[in-house]
Amino acid sequence: MIFVFSCKQENQVNDEIAKINTDIEVERFDTLFSKVDAESLPELKQAYPFMFSEKYKDSFWLAKKNDTLQIQLFKEVDKAFANFNEIEMEIESLFNHLKYYFPEFHPPRIITTTNDVDYRNKVIVTDTISVIALDTYLGSEHEFYGGIPKYIRAHFNKEQLVVDLAEAYAEKYTYHPARKTLLDEMIYFGKLLYFKDVVIPFKTEAERIGYNQDQLDWAIANESYIWRYFVDRELLFSTDSKLPGRFIVDAPFTKFYLEDIDANSPGRLGQYIGWQIVRAYMQQNDITLRDMLTKSTEDIFNNSKFKPRK
Repeated sequence: MIFVFSCKQENQVNDEIAKINTDIEVERFDTLFSKVDAESLPELKQAYPFMFSEKYKDSFWLAKKNDTLQIQLFKEVDKAFANFNEIEMEIESLFNHLKYYFPEFHPPRIITTTNDVDYRNKVIVTDTISVIALDTYLGSEHEFYGGIPKYIRAHFNKEQLVVDLAEAYAEKYTYHPARKTLLDEMIYFGKLLYFKDVVIPFKTEAERIGYNQDQLDWAIANESYIWRYFVDRELLFSTDSKLPGRFIVDAPFTKFYLEDIDANSPGRLGQYIGWQIVRAYMQQNDITLRDMLTKSTEDIFNNSKFKPRK
């Protein structure tokens, strides 16, 4: 009966979201800038003033547009994103979900650009605009990314674009009062991942956390071991500043300091366990997404009744 009721609730939510139509239109600033000349530049600057720093004269922007590397970037982006329809539909679905869970949400202008492969600023979100650097989504094996570590460029695929956009909104809506212990970090990132569960359910679990399927399968198969490792070594409530670097931040593998385990593990397993704790909390408690995002580590952990998969 509980299962049937849950399914009915889920179907009702899906029906309500399906009625929402945010009807976005992606603005291809990258394409417009690639075609700009001295005559049309003032008009482009007027339409997109936030894309042009006032520190630089028009001659700077024209020289940048005609730079050999920029021309190559424009060509590769145009080739990879000649058809933007599927991604536009994914962004619209994300925004429909955001509008359902946060009625005050107003879809921003979506503007695409190139950013000299600055992968630390792939997506920038404000209340009124969202800027997406398409030159960081050309495919993990693209020649532009040769000097970037493999574990970082693994996320440089177009399938990851809406996931990164959803994460930017997760960070915007999530409040976590203190991040002092390893468990604080785990729960914070668990909130971000659960947020993505809710607003981009059309993406796979592996895509939401930024793993490939083999990495996700490893995390699932070793969930009980990972949890026991944290508990047995009393790491959950530790404030050791080295722990986030071992278990939370992006890395080629998680640092258990056990050779046979480290070599096979994906990075960020602390985030993965935090995700499972938040999921358990949401299953055990009648609470909205918005309210969960403000709950303390102690509240979520103590009321999650979390038990790892065997």
